[in-house]
Amino acid sequence: MYRILTVEDDIRIPPEKLGMKTRDAVKAAAADKYEGLLDPRLGVILAITNVEKVEEGKIKATDPGVYYRSQFKLLVFKPELHELVQGEVIDNTEFGSFIRIGPIDGLVHISQLMDDFVSYDGKNSIFLGKQTRRTLKEGDKVRARIISISFTEQQKIGLTMRQHLLGSLSWIEEAKRKKK
Repeated sequence: MYRILTVEDDIRIPPEKLGMKTRDAVKAAAADKYEGLLDPRLGVILAITNVEKVEEGKIKATDPGVYYRSQFKLLVFKPELHELVQGEVIDNTEFGSFIRIGPIDGLVHISQLMDDFVSYDGKNSIFLGKQTRRTLKEGDKVRARIISISFTEQQKIGLTMRQHLLGSLSWIEEAKRKKK
């Protein structure tokens, strides 16, 4: 889920950015410090959206930079358990399908792809359902549910597509047409 969070921190402005307007320099330095980081409590920090407040700068004797106590807003993506997500298949392997959901990737294990016996065609990198004849290939748009999250040494997001109205968007459209 995407969120906007308010954060307060001391931001160091290096000497080469001291010629800029203070708010612009704080925003650039905060972006250098935070953007792209994964914080297990906050999620993936995508952008500094706004600098709310900048206090008077302080200089340390051993550092040529200036430190500003600042308050700013972060755009973050933090997946939540049982959340529905849409994404794109970026890689199929013999053990499952990797799905790009926003700024991170999740894995749909082969056992969680569909309610059918699934075989993997390694030559074409495609999954095929035995009875339904449904296929899943790289580039397919999908809807999935988050079933596990781990932000330890490696970020791992587990997904399922075995529930009603989950899976490839083409499967979902097909199911809707058949119901009518």
